Amino acid sequence: QVQFVESGGGLVQPGGSLRLSCAASITIFSSYTGAWYRQAPGNGRDLVAHIYTDDSTHYADSVKGRFAISRDKTRNVMYLQMNILKPEDTAIYYCYANGIWGKGTQVTVSS
Repeated sequence: QVQFVESGGGLVQPGGSLRLSCAASITIFSSYTGAWYRQAPGNGRDLVAHIYTDDSTHYADSVKGRFAISRDKTRNVMYLQMNILKPEDTAIYYCYANGIWGKGTQVTVSS
């Protein structure tokens, strides 16, 4: 059974940076579109970014210019580099590919 394990979340001050990682138990990110979603308290799960099999990317307007999605196909890992973090970025972040979700990692942006 394919599993994703997210890591890299934590508490950071506004303006700071974090890099999230999503490690897959099998080779998957080279074959399928990968994505990061987030869910803030009281809200639904929203798309943050996609990375397609041709390495093109798509971002939610709220994170454009601040976040970058990437993947290491040889290590079966997908990343989300988050810069200039804002309090409204506070959420649980989930990785997703081919119908499979990770369990999430908490990101809290607060002074």
